[in-house]
Amino acid sequence: MEKTQQSMKVKVSHEVPLQLLEDSKMFNDYDYCLPHLLDQYPEYEEYFRKAKRTGRYIIMDNSLHELGKAYDTSRLLHWVFELEPNEFIVPDVWENSELSVRNAKNWSVTELPKNTTKVAVVQGKSYIDFSTSYQRYKWLGYKKIAFSYGASWFQETFPHPNPYISKMMGRLKTIANLYKNNIISDFDRVHLLGCNLPQEYLYYTDFKFIESIDTSNPVIHGLEGVRYTQGGLLYKSKQKIDKDFTQEVTPTQKADIIYNVNMFRKINKL
Repeated sequence: MEKTQQSMKVKVSHEVPLQLLEDSKMFNDYDYCLPHLLDQYPEYEEYFRKAKRTGRYIIMDNSLHELGKAYDTSRLLHWVFELEPNEFIVPDVWENSELSVRNAKNWSVTELPKNTTKVAVVQGKSYIDFSTSYQRYKWLGYKKIAFSYGASWFQETFPHPNPYISKMMGRLKTIANLYKNNIISDFDRVHLLGCNLPQEYLYYTDFKFIESIDTSNPVIHGLEGVRYTQGGLLYKSKQKIDKDFTQEVTPTQKADIIYNVNMFRKINKL
């Protein structure tokens, strides 16, 4: 079925500490799974087993962002078959177009549960890398493709004194140029991995192909006692959600997180 601007709703998920997993169902459209945490925390595993039983939509990552490289292949396969996520982001290699495409080619012929959609991540160090990789993923049969927030290329393509604005606008400019050059079409399916600044997603409002978003940004800053302004933020915490994953979340921190989550949707008109 062709998707239309009227029928499409961008799905949003914010990763949270262990203590807030159940609460996250109140504000997350789907559950975003970091597979390395499944092997570390029985409570995390049980949450996702229950999520599967109750019909929650699940996107499983490969944990590259958290670990610096994709999680162990055998464990990835184990958890994909155990949980049968709706989508699985196949292993990519940070800023390496050729190795990411090579991985995607191998995974394109790897048998997964029939209802699990494989998602490939565009990597590279130039517009040519991004353009070529995107096209090669489509030729390999990938129905959904993701873009990370942190490639150094984004900062090069949109120079700005504030590096967070630079990278934010650099990803937007790269994706906009791919669309302008008919590399991305209105009927493609794109996932945006993370963000540099929470207000970035506002600028994707008119792109019909953005299907889903995941970012822990509202949660991380809430944990640090930082509330979004009406315009978002102009800097980004370097903390990752899987660090101090079992921390006790105070009522004040929880209130700040909920405030940011709601403000995130307001700022980005989601």
